[in-house]
Amino acid sequence: MPPALVLLHGFTQTRQSWRRTVQALPGRYRAIAPDLPGHGQASERPASFAAATAYIRALQPDILAGYSMGGRIALHAAFVLRPERLILVGASPGLADAEERNARRAADDALADRIERIGVDAFATEWGAQPLFDGQPERVRAAAYADRLRNRPHGLAAALRGLGTGVMDPLWDRLPELDLPVTLVVGERDEKFRAIAERMRERLPRAELTVVPGAGHAAQLERPELVAAAIYQSGSPSSSASA
Repeated sequence: MPPALVLLHGFTQTRQSWRRTVQALPGRYRAIAPDLPGHGQASERPASFAAATAYIRALQPDILAGYSMGGRIALHAAFVLRPERLILVGASPGLADAEERNARRAADDALADRIERIGVDAFATEWGAQPLFDGQPERVRAAAYADRLRNRPHGLAAALRGLGTGVMDPLWDRLPELDLPVTLVVGERDEKFRAIAERMRERLPRAELTVVPGAGHAAQLERPELVAAAIYQSGSPSSSASA
């Protein structure tokens, strides 16, 4: 049986966001892309890192991949589940500074309140207009917007409060403990997370960095075939690469 590859989506997305990446992975893996707590069909599932890890454990991943929020969850779960390989797309180990975490948690709480007040349609438009997503092709923007509409206000609010960067215990100091192959994938235009990935590579014992040409933060939406190629190549002895 092919190895189980579990793919975790980002905040405001659903399992559908991995569809084109999965299509570029025929036969190599048994791809499993679940809805994460607070999202899609899992909107009622408890939103916490512990609950998410327990859910992922039940999927028995051989390889674990995650984008942005899904990457945070995948990294947290990897310390518990120890998959064969880990692929992180545009992800972070959290905020090391306590004051910065507190400020982010307060901002996320306020944003959660706003989502519940204005609803998913209005919030989906606001979220997609962030500078983080500048440069996305119109096709990608439209697909991302449609995916956001699969969510419910209370679910997204719960995910922010329970799975946001502000509530995540920072994992920077623990990265040297993660002695398994880790592929860090970032879009070429994603300067913030490219810098984070470079710092992570310095601390992880067995990490490689793949930069996806022409892509921004959501590389798996803009260049799914190249993210699929990075998944194929993960675990190779090379310490850095460009897709």
